[in-house]
Amino acid sequence: MTICYRRFTFLFLFGIVTPHFIMSQPAVSRELPGGADIREQYEEIARKIIREATETHRGYDRIAYMSDYFPHRLSGSKMLEDAIDWTLEELERDGIPVIYTQDVEVPHWVRGNESASLVYPYASDLPMLGLGGSVRTPSEGITAQTVVVESFEELEERRDEVPGKIVVYNQPFENYGQAVQYRVWGADRAAQYGATGVLLRAVTPNSMGHPHTGGLRYSDDVPRIPAASISAEDAMLLHRFDQRNDPATVTLYMEAEMKADMALSRNVIAEIPGSEKPEEIVVIGGHIDSWDVGHGALDDASGVVVTWEALRLILEMGLQPRRTIRLVFWTNEENGVMGGRAYRDKVKESGEIDQHQLAFEVDFGVFKPLGYGFQGSDKAFQMLKPITELMSPLRSMHLREGAYGTVDIGPLQREGVPVMGLDVETEKYFWYHHSAKDTIDKLDPDEVAECIAAVAVMAYIVADMPGRLPW
Repeated sequence: MTICYRRFTFLFLFGIVTPHFIMSQPAVSRELPGGADIREQYEEIARKIIREATETHRGYDRIAYMSDYFPHRLSGSKMLEDAIDWTLEELERDGIPVIYTQDVEVPHWVRGNESASLVYPYASDLPMLGLGGSVRTPSEGITAQTVVVESFEELEERRDEVPGKIVVYNQPFENYGQAVQYRVWGADRAAQYGATGVLLRAVTPNSMGHPHTGGLRYSDDVPRIPAASISAEDAMLLHRFDQRNDPATVTLYMEAEMKADMALSRNVIAEIPGSEKPEEIVVIGGHIDSWDVGHGALDDASGVVVTWEALRLILEMGLQPRRTIRLVFWTNEENGVMGGRAYRDKVKESGEIDQHQLAFEVDFGVFKPLGYGFQGSDKAFQMLKPITELMSPLRSMHLREGAYGTVDIGPLQREGVPVMGLDVETEKYFWYHHSAKDTIDKLDPDEVAECIAAVAVMAYIVADMPGRLPW
């Protein structure tokens, strides 16, 4: 059942894994015929939006509140649903004219108690985090020697050593897309050769002695074995023992459980209806769920709030674009993408998907904004270029091909909808990503405000510009 909250007296009917980016290519710059018209028409509005957005830190304050009071927003949890209830109340208080929800069934994985410890050559605790979706260990845990490898190729070469052992992946971090493959498929690969469990070097370029969680996947044709993340420092320690032909012995204990029944969650949707073409839609948003460690401030309370504040700013400035701007807080991005799929299914079923002008998600942190990544037609790219240039009062920003942080709108993109992500400085993002260190203090209030400006300028102009973006 869909719950609706409205200030308008008329009814708006809402007809209704994936890596962290769709693609990445170098920045591309093109000349735009007619671009001067867009710049002339919207230059003053863009300046006002940038000025209004950067004169306050209320976006930072809202991220802090959300992540402080609703820190562990894992799908199926009461914390997530409490956070959703809070956003509905706040959206109503902000005066957003159309607010409603979409029910979504989501997986419900529970971490339970867990631990890892070094048994040989001496006793010591190993900080760990079970990987999302992992199965549990036997009640007594698993105690076994380790086999430490740096790649799937090395695992293949040492396959005869693996039966009955705990495989440790000490994979170097070259980039997220490369390193995350060991988190996603490491347990599956090790189980093929008879491993009893897996420990994964935290997927981060700069470890501070803490593990990072994240989802894994199991195939149907191999045994499911428990898997957990450990710090880079401990993975390297275990590797040194292995290289001395003196493999360490560890004990892994996990009570992880995937509940048999799906849980009920919700996508949150809020809109400013268009003045001339309300049936055409520009979607902006982030995912409201997070992992059950840290506070989910960077991933992705920041994306939720930055797009939220952009919508609120547009409303408060009295700017009503020709098209509808729709804000969506997707549920269950972290371990299922059920919110993104449910949204796609509903708008596809209703025929509304063809009316989507652009889908713009923020899910890569909200550090210093550098520009935009776009995935769509060449003609659409050229139409967006002069909008990017209107950010010049803040700084010169780029428009490039390829969009980061767009998992939830990936289902829309596969149907042909043009998609966009916000490009920011990401040097430190994976230091804290999916870890206990994902807290509000990692963000800078001024940079948060700049991200709000970048989203608001792009969203408003794309929703208001005379021409439609060609698919």
